[in-house]
Amino acid sequence: MDIFKKLKPFYWPFKRYFIGSIFLLLAVTAFTVVYPIVLQITIDNIILGGNYDWIPYAAAGFFLITLLKSVAVYYHQYLGDLFGIRAVYEVRNELYKKLQYLPFRYYDNARTGDLMSRLTADVEGFRFFLSFGFAQLINMVMLVMFSMGIMIYYSPQLAIVTLAAMPFLLVTVYRFDKKVHPAFTGIRRSFAGLTTKVQENISGMPTVKSLSRENFEMGRFEDKNADYKDKYIETSNIWSRYFPLMEMIGHFCVVILLGYGGFLVISGDIQPGVLAAFFSLIWFIINPLMNLGFIVNTFSQAKASGTRLLEVLEEPEDIEDLPEALHRERLDGKVEFDHVLHHYDTEEEAALVDVSFTARPGETIGLIGATGSGKTSITQLITRFYEPDSGSVRIDDRPVHDYTLRTLRSNTGVVLQDSFLFSSSVKDNIAYGRPDADMDRIMDAAARADAHAFIMQLPDGYDTVLGERGGGLSGGQKQRIAIARAICVDPAVLILDDATSAVDMETEAKIQAAFREVMQGRTTFIIAHRISSLMHADQILVLDNGRIVERGTHEELMNLHGHYRRIYDLQYQDQHQFMQESHQEVR
Repeated sequence: MDIFKKLKPFYWPFKRYFIGSIFLLLAVTAFTVVYPIVLQITIDNIILGGNYDWIPYAAAGFFLITLLKSVAVYYHQYLGDLFGIRAVYEVRNELYKKLQYLPFRYYDNARTGDLMSRLTADVEGFRFFLSFGFAQLINMVMLVMFSMGIMIYYSPQLAIVTLAAMPFLLVTVYRFDKKVHPAFTGIRRSFAGLTTKVQENISGMPTVKSLSRENFEMGRFEDKNADYKDKYIETSNIWSRYFPLMEMIGHFCVVILLGYGGFLVISGDIQPGVLAAFFSLIWFIINPLMNLGFIVNTFSQAKASGTRLLEVLEEPEDIEDLPEALHRERLDGKVEFDHVLHHYDTEEEAALVDVSFTARPGETIGLIGATGSGKTSITQLITRFYEPDSGSVRIDDRPVHDYTLRTLRSNTGVVLQDSFLFSSSVKDNIAYGRPDADMDRIMDAAARADAHAFIMQLPDGYDTVLGERGGGLSGGQKQRIAIARAICVDPAVLILDDATSAVDMETEAKIQAAFREVMQGRTTFIIAHRISSLMHADQILVLDNGRIVERGTHEELMNLHGHYRRIYDLQYQDQHQFMQESHQEVR
């Protein structure tokens, strides 16, 4: 029950619904066990006693009991559903909130399909037990206890003989639970893997089709689907083995009842009505105990779901505001790295090694180097997406952890290499980081990103609703909207992570010209592979294997004849060769 204790804060605030549902369930159980009593009285006192005048009253009593039971069942189920629905509403909200604040390090290994499965299937599995399974468990206990009490009242010896096989049924149910819980955990994990595969395939469909890998993807899906099928068959096999055994034990009790009970009726120790009442009461015990397998089933699913929910809810938030963190509306934008060492994984090589530099407010810092050299790592430490292992990252002469995360990130505009747009209007996408922005501000940001012209050509202009991930736009158009979004924030620090990689040279030139105006008064970090994007930078850092191997302006680095000069020659040698060949042809 540790899982349910840990999740108690989500469902216990709604205990009034639960208590009301259980109170009504008590009434339902009471009305249920009254049936055999009325049956016994009808047979022994009315039929065998010759009091036929009482038959209409007995029929009316049956009808009244049925009516009251129906009303109680309705409100019991309604309150039970309210209990479960309200509880999982809070669980789902907390899960989603948790996902918003988990650090980037968590998402490095997380799978989208698995997280979606936890937010849907696992939450629903937990809700079903709260709304239905838990009440059924209590109903089973009360029905069994009331029925046994009435049986003992009528005939202790018949009750003892009839219920002699019940311990075997309980042992069988216990063993069933021990086997079925791991099986349902496996089903949940397999379903998460299947969901992840579908999500990845749909997201990567252009790549699949462009490389004609449809059959390969079908094979991978069939493997995941087969694993899910096998897990379900394994669980079904467990159910198929144990349920008939539980049913056999239950019917064995009925055989004993009919044999020994018939003997007691013949000998005159009990009345025929008592045997009839026993026959109803024994099924009020057998059926709940047999359904105990189903209850255990839902309980096991709820435990498996609860375990997976807690894995997310209890995931530590490595990066969060300190109690004394400062909130600032506006930062100046001075950025300093002081002997920073950073690993993404302690078992891997360092992403940054002894990195030190200072970016003064308003300066433009260019970052260049091979893939994996540490360029993006520098910008991710500025916004505290990750924490350095040692050294210090400071903004305005204070360590970044002295500020609230909201302060850091609201003062930082980031344009990532992979531009992500939401399924909403162009206007909402540009104003995403500044929801209070008016249309003049939005249009100005779009114009600076060279996006206004093509936006006005869309069917509804700025009110055009984009498809998933910006579907319907070219890569360059999506990137220009992402740039406009960063500009709209009016950040003190602007980070452009290869922000013009998806646009042509002409558009890049226009955006760079707009950037020069936008960069005024802002500290700007430009990550680029094209040297043309960095030539105007106040300081260029050349990285190799996580270290700064060269630094300076474009002219200074060209004169060093080192890494930067080699990159320049590689990028421009084809252009120079083309110009020389063209010149020779003219001559």
